[in-house]
Amino acid sequence: MNFINKLFGKSRSNPNGIFYENLQKIIGFKPRDYSHYFRAFTHASMQEKEADGTDVNYERLEFLGDSVLNTVISGYLFKNAPQGNEGYLTVMRSKIVSRKHLNHIGEELGLLQLLMRKIPDHQLGKSITGNLFESLIGAIYLDRGYVFSEKFIHKCLIEEYVKLDELEKRVTSYKSLVIKWCQKNKYDFNFCTKSDDGCDEQQHFSVCFYIDNEIVSKARETSKKRAEEKAAKRAYYALQNRIKTRELNI
Repeated sequence: MNFINKLFGKSRSNPNGIFYENLQKIIGFKPRDYSHYFRAFTHASMQEKEADGTDVNYERLEFLGDSVLNTVISGYLFKNAPQGNEGYLTVMRSKIVSRKHLNHIGEELGLLQLLMRKIPDHQLGKSITGNLFESLIGAIYLDRGYVFSEKFIHKCLIEEYVKLDELEKRVTSYKSLVIKWCQKNKYDFNFCTKSDDGCDEQQHFSVCFYIDNEIVSKARETSKKRAEEKAAKRAYYALQNRIKTRELNI
């Protein structure tokens, strides 16, 4: 592995030594094969390749880590929520592994400080820390197997953040909530979304949310999905001023 060998060093006084030290503080054990972890914290902007032309970056490990994470959380919920049906378990899992939640954990662990890249932070995207958390799980899985991955997830996520009774009350999608309310009460609704770059370098989207042809809320964000979710959240609270709160608790 040419790129990994080029980075690999023994001294803790050089940048690689700092990488080793910080990594072990985060994961709580000494890795057997550091190459997986270097890959887990290498951004595509480095444009590094193996001798066979394979890209060296965290993206494939992110995919693997996502699968391992979902398996661990599914097992935890199956054991700790014995009365929950399939729908309940699916909703609870989605709350635990939400992108916002994983981004927060990645920030708390300081994963961005380990990332090797050739672009500034503001170009990395809003989900970079959550992506790195998943790629780190993938690296642990390849290096030490499922048991170590499970212990790491329990320590960093489940023990610190998972309280089932509180999660049951947490709203993860205001858009779904508002749509269900409109359908339940037989209101016509529509998200009118359009590209709105304005004076910004980055593309933006503007959304107007209508109920029975009346604008209830507006929002603007850097993706259509985020703009619609923000508009739905604003609509949720605007509607609470017009109707009984309990009608939205569906």
